[in-house]
Amino acid sequence: MAFDNTVQTVNAVSGADYSASQYLFVTMASDGEIDPVGTAGLPALGVLYNAPQAKGIAAEVAISGIVKVKAGAPFNAGVLIMSSAAGKAVTATSGNRILGMAVSAAAADNDIVSILLQPFGRVA
Repeated sequence: MAFDNTVQTVNAVSGADYSASQYLFVTMASDGEIDPVGTAGLPALGVLYNAPQAKGIAAEVAISGIVKVKAGAPFNAGVLIMSSAAGKAVTATSGNRILGMAVSAAAADNDIVSILLQPFGRVA
């Protein structure tokens, strides 16, 4: 069961309709709006915590704490996490940015799980 704890959030502006993107990793675009992480293994601003329904709507982004995130594949608790190209949490692989550590396991794609959202650098 996913849970969150001591979540720190910031408000940003949604770059599009992200009503289906709640609990995905997002990044800050050059126009100052948030957009999904579009390439696996890149840094992320945080996790989208609401579901903005149009461009320009307030987006609540979790930037630290134990947060809920959508899994992109099965993984165990305790593994290091990176973002997939779809913005989902997956096991971090060599050369990619670590965005946190799994606090709960994912049994399948699209499971909502808990991670400690904290950048750890790159996987060696």
